[in-house]
Amino acid sequence: MKKKLVILMLFLFISGCSKDNGKTAASVEVYESESSKEQNTKQEIESKEEKEADYKGYAFVYDDVVIEINAPAAPVLEKLGEANSYFEAPSCAFDGIDKIYTYNSFELDTYPLDGEDFVSSVLFKDDTVATMEGICIGDSAEKLAEAYGETSTEEDGKTVYCKDGIKLCFIIEDGCISSIEYKTTILDE
Repeated sequence: MKKKLVILMLFLFISGCSKDNGKTAASVEVYESESSKEQNTKQEIESKEEKEADYKGYAFVYDDVVIEINAPAAPVLEKLGEANSYFEAPSCAFDGIDKIYTYNSFELDTYPLDGEDFVSSVLFKDDTVATMEGICIGDSAEKLAEAYGETSTEEDGKTVYCKDGIKLCFIIEDGCISSIEYKTTILDE
């Protein structure tokens, strides 16, 4: 608040002394805009660091909802709100029902275990969502390597990064990412 007051006072002082108020006002607006951008970027980094410290493995954040693979699904689904579509089928691997919730930009799948549903995967549907490391569909393979390093493995034509029982899978076609999916490794064991 003090910063805006100082900028406003500076603007009033300069505009009273200046012959060309339009240029002065524009420069003050640019300064304020750049300062706001720096502050927002700093807040985004701090927020990302806080969220990264709170989860295991790779997590996906959508509208401030942290979606962790192998975490209980009920609290996540409640925060996300009603899905655009829903599908269920008897689980091939577990006793119960596998469920698929489709939202605007991603699909969230669950698996049943001991009477509770857990998040099994998140599949991106378009480039309007990104990983916490800033990777989205359409990005280059080089940008992917910069964000995650060269410690990936190849599985079924996918570039896969594993951490804490979670796979982060990328399909790369013609040098660009065409698919991103977070998956559990619970069935790999």
